[in-house]
Amino acid sequence: MKSALGMMIVAGILWWAPGTRKEQAAAGKPATPPQQYADMGDFKLESGETIREFQLGYRTAGTLNADKSNAILWPTWLGGKSGDLASLIGPGNVADTNKYFVVAIDAIGNGISSSPSNSKSQARLAFPKFTIRDMVESEHNLATEVLHLSHVHAVMGISMGGMQTFEWIVAYPDFMDLAVPMAGSPQSTSYDKLLWTSQMEALELDPEWKDGKGTKPMTGGFAVYGEIGSMNLTSPAYRVAQTPPGDFAAFLTQTKADSKGNAQTACDAIRQRQAIIGLDMPQEYSTTLAELAKRVRAKVLVIVSPEDHMVNPEPGIAFATAMGSPILRLDTPCGHLSLDCVSAGPTVAKFLDAPGTAESATLAGAAK
Repeated sequence: MKSALGMMIVAGILWWAPGTRKEQAAAGKPATPPQQYADMGDFKLESGETIREFQLGYRTAGTLNADKSNAILWPTWLGGKSGDLASLIGPGNVADTNKYFVVAIDAIGNGISSSPSNSKSQARLAFPKFTIRDMVESEHNLATEVLHLSHVHAVMGISMGGMQTFEWIVAYPDFMDLAVPMAGSPQSTSYDKLLWTSQMEALELDPEWKDGKGTKPMTGGFAVYGEIGSMNLTSPAYRVAQTPPGDFAAFLTQTKADSKGNAQTACDAIRQRQAIIGLDMPQEYSTTLAELAKRVRAKVLVIVSPEDHMVNPEPGIAFATAMGSPILRLDTPCGHLSLDCVSAGPTVAKFLDAPGTAESATLAGAAK
């Protein structure tokens, strides 16, 4: 299944490195690091339920230095896989492996780590609901128990990865020096919840859903699911600029073709969306964003797009303001895809190297 959010990294190399993929391969860009798995036994969730025989997928690139101070944790976005981050990790890239030991982590439910689609003992909707905080706890276990890290240089992530980054800096405030939540949020708004709920219900209305037990392709459900995702992935101005009325039929056909899956993969999509819908850090800690900001010890660079219609930027802006953290605003109609339309990579790379130089700024870009 091709996730709408996953599409934001399909062209993600434009975010930083010039040239086509073929040109970069010719230039000696490193291959995607091998997939690894950490076996963690039974993993207890916030709810009290347990994911049995829990596995967390991850990839590492670069070399951990002698004092283990150069690690960067980079969890995946909604539906994303750790391998999708390869174009942003490597020598001279956003996460420069000449300097840093980068750990790309497959978030729970992405089809690589333990998920409804791959669990042998808790298949499909028997797989318990989990939260963004559960994702962070599993990643902390990976860092401390498997990789033997007691502290990291940075935690960073895009979209749902940005949500995990916000959770990290409050749950484990002394664990990292820096944090870069990109297109993420510490709290899902009602608009966000409406989007994710609409997509889930589109899947559940497909005749082949069958309460998560269907086996045939869910053509109709995934088509509407894809349409909803595409409508929110960018802004109205972007779609108008990119798709003339005469091209709409072809655009719609392609959008539907890009959204494929069955009940098994739909369970992954639903469980991760339920985690996002439940994201509410003020409620989780029984306090306000302003009070949560006082717990943060890391230096944080928050990146948002004012035109983001998929992850509302206001909670992230409010949290950054309360923390006194610099905000990088991406002024482009690309919305949630703004990281593909504006070259923010150099700003992130500079922050990782010299966080004291970071200031709030706005980068503008066209609908491309």
